[in-house]
Order: sequence, then C-alpha cells, then structure tokens
Amino acid sequence: MRGETTKQSAMLLGVTTDELVPRDHPIRRIRTIVESVLVELSPQFEAMYAKHGRPSIPPEHLLKATLLMALYSIRSERQFCERLQYDLLFKWFRAPRGAMYPSGLERPPPAAAAVGRS
Repeated sequence: MRGETTKQSAMLLGVTTDELVPRDHPIRRIRTIVESVLVELSPQFEAMYAKHGRPSIPPEHLLKATLLMALYSIRSERQFCERLQYDLLFKWFRAPRGAMYPSGLERPPPAAAAVGRS
C-alpha cells in the first residue's frame, strides 16, 4: 500500500523551514523541478502500489532522499538519515509542496534500512 504525505504541520511552530532557506539558494529551483516531475509520476506510482496492506514510505520521499544524497555527496543511507535529523535544508526539501506550514520538522526521518532497500 502506498504511504501518504500529510500536508499539515505543527500549528505552534513559530518559524517554518521555508523562511530559513535563502530565496536565492539553488536547491529551491531544483525542488520546483523535482516536484513537477513527481506530480507527473504520481499516477504511475499509484498504479504500482497495492490498495490494501501496510503503508510504505511514499516513493516521492525515497526519490527526494536519493537526489539529496547525490547532490550533497552523502555516502550512506545511515549518514543521510542522521543528517536529516538536524539539517533544516533537507527537512525543507522533503516537506510536501503546498503544505499550509511547509516545515517538515515534525516528521521523523525514515530508518536507514528503509531508504537503502527501496
């Protein structure tokens, strides 16, 4: 079963990661391209996943993780998941586009084994 991306952030958070990532940072342009491609791929992802069963990590999250690992030369899934806990830029990149409060801060990182096997 394909996991879902929630678009609701914590209401009491005083600042969002969107406010912390500089407006002219190159990752903003990359995120725009990635999001548009993932929207186009969404029907194909939907067709590949079962309607019933245990929810998985959304494939969009795994593709974004792989891209971040390549862009920032992160050598292992374990290092990526560790960095995802404290790097606000990574949290911002992985947050769903169009979220009311796009922070991504409240979502725990996936297990390293889940990123590596998928």
